Amino acid sequence: MEPDFTRYKALITDFDGTLVDSQSLNYRSLKAALAPHGVILDQDWYRARLGTSGDDLLTQLGVDVSFDTILAHCGELITQEVHSLKPFDTVVRWVRRGKELGLRCAVASGGGDEVVRAGLAATRLEPLFDVIVTRPDAPRGKPAPDLFLTAAARLGVAPSRCLVVEDADEGLAAARAAGMDAIDVRPWTAPMW
Repeated sequence: MEPDFTRYKALITDFDGTLVDSQSLNYRSLKAALAPHGVILDQDWYRARLGTSGDDLLTQLGVDVSFDTILAHCGELITQEVHSLKPFDTVVRWVRRGKELGLRCAVASGGGDEVVRAGLAATRLEPLFDVIVTRPDAPRGKPAPDLFLTAAARLGVAPSRCLVVEDADEGLAAARAAGMDAIDVRPWTAPMW
């Protein structure tokens, strides 16, 4: 089933778990980045919090290390394995169809800029997107609407004319808070843990 793109001027997709199957790589990298700080990251605990901002994850874990420090280590580990990322065919097909119909397309991710751009380059998806918005581009992560609103502004499209594709409750809440329609892509994607 394909979304009805005719009501929209822009398609905004999340990156991790939506456009590419990266959750296993992200988990392994975060687990390795936290280990030197004495934190053991439980996979089920992590899965239950997919889409939660990194700062919030560290707070919930009780980690007294800056998120930027953990993110930098995580980013290094992910970048080393970025070639292993696999796109989700359904979402890529939707983006291609949106482009064919003249929609402007963006990625809006709470991930680090270097990691998201490396992932888009490794999967050869970068040319599909007019705009890439990542964690440093917005003051607050999801579930705040900032990433999506920044993407819409950079695309030059009113939020009400944007369709968001997401895989996490926090991202869907962010889209609603931004005044955008959203598709929960989870029925079409299954992370390969």
